[in-house]
Amino acid sequence: MRIALGADHAGVQLKTEIRRLLDERGIAYTDFGTDTSDSVDYPDYADKVAHAVADGSHDRGLLFCGSGIGMAIAANKVPGIRAASVTDQESARLSREHNDANVLALGERLTPAATARDLVATFLDTPFAGGRHQRRVDKISALDRQLPA
Repeated sequence: MRIALGADHAGVQLKTEIRRLLDERGIAYTDFGTDTSDSVDYPDYADKVAHAVADGSHDRGLLFCGSGIGMAIAANKVPGIRAASVTDQESARLSREHNDANVLALGERLTPAATARDLVATFLDTPFAGGRHQRRVDKISALDRQLPA
């Protein structure tokens, strides 16, 4: 598995903590930045991570900002991306199991580091259930194809 990481200035510390988790688990990743607390625009990093997942060079993406919400909104503009912003274990599990989410967005201001580690582990370890859920994910993918070029 190869993970794409991205953060804005409000999520850089949480991204650093998750890099440690990925290193501990031996999971390969590419860090698309940012690496400082200097103000940056989160859509720039959501775009890089979302395209890395959409083009297949990375299996999943992890995004970090103050709330996780802006990153998820921006990432979901890229066709093929199903980004979820979650704050609890059940949502992290269901985002994968039912929705086949391929990007997780977390908020540093809302999510303690220990909780974030658990959420990321759940997101990475939970398989997509398929079955009746595949039909629904296929319909989401069809919406992507309706977007103008």
